[in-house]
Amino acid sequence: MDARPRFTPQVLFGLIVIVIGVLFTLDNLNIIDAEQYLRYWPAALVAVGLMKLWQAREGHGWFGGLFLVGLGSWMVLERIAYIRINARDIWPLFFVFLGGYMVWKGVGGARRTRQIDGNAYFSGLAIMSGVSRGSNAPDFRGADLTAIMGGCEIDLRQASIAPGQEAIVDVFAFWGGIEIRVPEDWTIVTRVTPLMGGIEDQTRPSPNAASKRLQIRGFAIMGGVHVKN
Repeated sequence: MDARPRFTPQVLFGLIVIVIGVLFTLDNLNIIDAEQYLRYWPAALVAVGLMKLWQAREGHGWFGGLFLVGLGSWMVLERIAYIRINARDIWPLFFVFLGGYMVWKGVGGARRTRQIDGNAYFSGLAIMSGVSRGSNAPDFRGADLTAIMGGCEIDLRQASIAPGQEAIVDVFAFWGGIEIRVPEDWTIVTRVTPLMGGIEDQTRPSPNAASKRLQIRGFAIMGGVHVKN
């Protein structure tokens, strides 16, 4: 068993809560003006995004982290440099970012396909739209799911995980929803951090707790992740 401490989203948000508590305490003691520091709250988005990118160092699940880093950096820049950037002026960059993501998935996906079957690992990106995917892979490895003002419906009931192995599904729901259907003999471990959102696990406990394990991790920001049999 690995006893090394892990830097999880719960740890990060705990540190953020501690910082907020310290600021308000110093404000009540008339030592500092908490409002002058709390105006930089978007830095928390950057921290969350960087942690998401760190979790995605194996090559998948980085879209949500990059999105949060970009959004938080933009908002912090406006507060530090007093630069007003009109969203209407830079919205075409969204297509640049989306196109780059598609190119990266195409090039990186070609290399991954040579090692892992396309049904064993796949990605889904829903932006103001819907994505429906399924898999019947006998050795399911995982998925990378992103829903921004859209929805992803994933059916894994015909798939299987190799005994003693663990599959990982990275999720990022921003004003969107992700629904994952899994077989009844899978053990589900949810490590999704909700921010004004929610994660709901309606699966039934599996009698084979140690054999087939699916870990779902990521963020639900004003969105939801739903797992069921």
